[in-house]
Amino acid sequence: MKKRIERMLAEVAETELNSPEEVEIFRVAYLGRKGKVKDLMMAFKEIPGDQKREIGPMLNTLKQAIEHRVSEAKTTAVVRPKASGVDATRPSGGVPLGTHHPIQVVRREIVDIFQNMGFAAVEGPEIEDDWHVFSGLNFPPEHPARDMQDTFFVERDPDILLRTHTSSVQVREMERREPPMRLIMPGRVFRNEAISARAHCMFHQVEGLYIDKEVSFADLKQTLLHFARCFFGPDTDIRLRPSYFPFTEPSAEVDVYWGLKTEVDKRITKGTGWLEILGCGMVDPNVLKASGIDPEVYSGFAFGMGIERIAMLRYQIGDLRHFFENDRRFLDQFVGER
Repeated sequence: MKKRIERMLAEVAETELNSPEEVEIFRVAYLGRKGKVKDLMMAFKEIPGDQKREIGPMLNTLKQAIEHRVSEAKTTAVVRPKASGVDATRPSGGVPLGTHHPIQVVRREIVDIFQNMGFAAVEGPEIEDDWHVFSGLNFPPEHPARDMQDTFFVERDPDILLRTHTSSVQVREMERREPPMRLIMPGRVFRNEAISARAHCMFHQVEGLYIDKEVSFADLKQTLLHFARCFFGPDTDIRLRPSYFPFTEPSAEVDVYWGLKTEVDKRITKGTGWLEILGCGMVDPNVLKASGIDPEVYSGFAFGMGIERIAMLRYQIGDLRHFFENDRRFLDQFVGER
């Protein structure tokens, strides 16, 4: 792959771009959705982890060289005057390349992985009622687990709120569907938290739900292992640690092994090499019963992850606030991402 990148760098430097048409053809060929850089990015996911630290910077150098070549050629390419008499050769500021937001890039990739495993993507309302956010998920009024959620209530009505997790969509789907069901629920959620580098009052989640006869914890573990290896690389290892959620029993936190090869690795994993990426567990029988599903016949598992956390790991972003500030200096780093 290293030689492939070096050959492409040489091609970029040698290519002559003499007209806007040639510039656009060149841009699409290298930076388009089906371009050569996209192919390299897909191939990059499959290479061994010990090679990624060398190949990654080379890919970034290649992308920057292509973008610079396109930008430079746009200012020098000759434009033929149109019959209308408009002088198209006059200098202009040009139109900057757009980009997909990194949150949407990561969300799309996560959803694609689970859809390839047979999960259907569904969405639900962001303004919800207490039943779908709390009570239908085994949170009785006096349950201390409600204190885990810092909730925005609407118009001081304790029954209407901004959802604190996309688990509310799970309740809605269990109420209206008959098992079996295999669903993925991406969406935006809200919590009344102070905004900082590690927290925000608004963020994004992807949750999953699988209900059928004889669903086991082993099914859950294999599903999440497959996801981790598709997203982080084929050699990725995971571990499950016991945890607590009101709507699952047993419950677990899932970590991926990030490694301890650099000082950055040691810092972000606190010296353990492991990083937490999501929570999961077997759906509590009370949750099934509350939605009209017989827990004596059906069982299931559920899981949920924060998209911002995954994106921060993917792109090594240290401040959560960058995702919401629309700073061009930040967003321009993702030109060409699909």
